[in-house]
Amino acid sequence: MTIHVVEPGQTLYSIAGQYGADPELLRQANGVPADGALAVGQTLVIQEIAVFHTVQPGQTLASIARQYGVSLRTLYRNNPVLHGILEVRPGQMLAIQYKEEKYGRIYTNGYAYPFIQPLQLSTTLPYMSYVTPFTYGITAQGSLLPLDDGRILAEASRLGTAPLLHLSTLTESDTFSSERAELLLSNPSRQEALIRQIEEVMAQKGYQGVDVDFEYIPGAQREAYAAFITRLRARVTPLPVLVALAPKTRPDQPGLLYEGHDYALLGAAADYVLLMTYEWGYTYGPPMAVAPLPNVRAVLDYGVSEIPREKIYLGIPAYGYDWPLPYRQGETRAQSISNRRAVEIAVEQRAEIAFDQRAQSPWFRYTEGGVVHEVWFEDARSMSAKLRLVDEYGLRGAGYWNLMRPDPQGWTVLNALYDVADAP
Repeated sequence: MTIHVVEPGQTLYSIAGQYGADPELLRQANGVPADGALAVGQTLVIQEIAVFHTVQPGQTLASIARQYGVSLRTLYRNNPVLHGILEVRPGQMLAIQYKEEKYGRIYTNGYAYPFIQPLQLSTTLPYMSYVTPFTYGITAQGSLLPLDDGRILAEASRLGTAPLLHLSTLTESDTFSSERAELLLSNPSRQEALIRQIEEVMAQKGYQGVDVDFEYIPGAQREAYAAFITRLRARVTPLPVLVALAPKTRPDQPGLLYEGHDYALLGAAADYVLLMTYEWGYTYGPPMAVAPLPNVRAVLDYGVSEIPREKIYLGIPAYGYDWPLPYRQGETRAQSISNRRAVEIAVEQRAEIAFDQRAQSPWFRYTEGGVVHEVWFEDARSMSAKLRLVDEYGLRGAGYWNLMRPDPQGWTVLNALYDVADAP
């Protein structure tokens, strides 16, 4: 994989010619619009095809997969233009294998709301070992809030992605409730009733594990939370239980977000954990990278000191933010945008994309309606830097928050660096 940074005067066709690449495949792999518009400083991922196939009349994607001894999921990942759909046309060129050597296999998990666009869902699922529909919250009485997850589960089944039931303390108003967490964790009978309900939903809908995300738990409940995870895991085994952890760098880190998450206890209680290594740059904070690499490393360094590294999923943001300036604490609100939309804005505003070497993150500024904006997002360089940490630290894989926004280049980078393992 080569990451090319667009320079002034370059076009999609001139860059394709420089590397001997097919312009249309280059465009599709990087989410470039049909008109080929580029921004200075934008990244393009260049991959050299080792084996390609031209579809013949009468051939199907399934027959082509059998011919080369590869899975349909591999063909979908190698050819994002397929969008996870079986149909192919005569004369269409498919990449069967690329020349780059990969680091190996990793497991991936991604979160999706029920209202995800159908094409976005089918395009993304082949890159995921697991998909986690968001979310089954908890009522004031301790039972599960309903979730319209049928469409996600059906597509996951079709595309070979295992679903995880997402259990959280989110309320009917979409806020995390410390009170509901405390009521559950302090009441064994409520826990028993909730676990029975989880077992019923899992059996009915075919869930292949549980992903638990209790946030803003008081520190006094940290042992009770770990005990609940232990109890839940014992009931659903051999299916896995994964727990999302706030991004801590030390055991006594203060703050309601951190105090109830004991890395050692939860790491022992759960099969796997997700380190939520993102949201340093966030909606109400000052402009900065969503996941600066030094911050991510600091969390990983602490995480592997408390939890077996083979249990850890690295959290990766699949989005960016657009801040109006000047930033005023308590007043300024950033807009969450897709990584592809960030590049589109740079193209529209003729902004040059810069790259912060320390944060390992791209950013730019533009002016619209007399208001200066600052945008931070993820590109091939930043995604590559994060994903390489999975190999460097010997982690189980990566967990993406979230799958709702288009990010063709992000999936191209993942597919270039690793083989995505199917859920066991």
